[in-house]
Amino acid sequence: MVSQLNALDPNALSGLKLQANDRSPEANKAVAKQFEALFLQQMLKGMRQAMASGDGPFDSETTHFYQGMYDQQLASVMAQNGGIGLAKYIERQLNGEASAHVPTYDLPSAPGSGALQSAPTQGAKDSVSFSGGNSGFVSQVWSQAQTAADSLGVPAHFLVAQAALETGWGKSVIQCADGSSSYNLFNIKAGKNWTGKTVEARTTEYENGQAVSRVERFRVYGSYDESFRDYAALVGKSSRYAAAKGQTDPQSFARALQSGGYATDPGYADKLVRIINGKTMRQGLLASNA
Repeated sequence: MVSQLNALDPNALSGLKLQANDRSPEANKAVAKQFEALFLQQMLKGMRQAMASGDGPFDSETTHFYQGMYDQQLASVMAQNGGIGLAKYIERQLNGEASAHVPTYDLPSAPGSGALQSAPTQGAKDSVSFSGGNSGFVSQVWSQAQTAADSLGVPAHFLVAQAALETGWGKSVIQCADGSSSYNLFNIKAGKNWTGKTVEARTTEYENGQAVSRVERFRVYGSYDESFRDYAALVGKSSRYAAAKGQTDPQSFARALQSGGYATDPGYADKLVRIINGKTMRQGLLASNA
């Protein structure tokens, strides 16, 4: 039985490390919740500091001490009761689930609103990384996205946003057993008609509204450009996604993909729209001079 950690305990991090070594699903769940509690505590602390004027009637060491205690316990209670959704994705990562269809989204002004992207089960660090953070990801895939988007008649940043959703802004591209990149930015599976290289990875799918973990085969490409071209061919040639072609409205594009069955996550379209309209995408577009 995994014991609950007290947010007010100064040895919480030591307890967190001990639980992480357990590696059981129960321990992973507790570790994920505690990590989210620590994250929420830091977020609340930052908000307090940002709002502090330094000369108010309640700006004293005693007040700050009790506010800190309150924020610690509040963070713990929030994490134990669902929090901001961060814990469940950390839990999936600790359980070894891959990145396919695990939501990652961007809210304009809510710190920590993004979700962690699960790491692939095979290989070491991706051999081709993106520099410059999330905005840098936009800049570095922009030209490939533009070519693919032109063939579909949609804005290029729609495709960049979907690649960001699928791979956590390029941080969790599925890797092959030797540690090389699959270059699969859209987590496209390898069906019976796929004759190229493949890689197996654990993914989360939704059946009747319930998340289920399974191992699937995914396509492996030789470059990110090839990944974009294959995505454009898949969407462009399939009647399932006919309604997505030519769309310039984010909502209509995302809904068309979800209706066509691109992802089983019931919230997939909403998450995609949030990234398309989000602050990170806007910053990336500015950096790309798009």
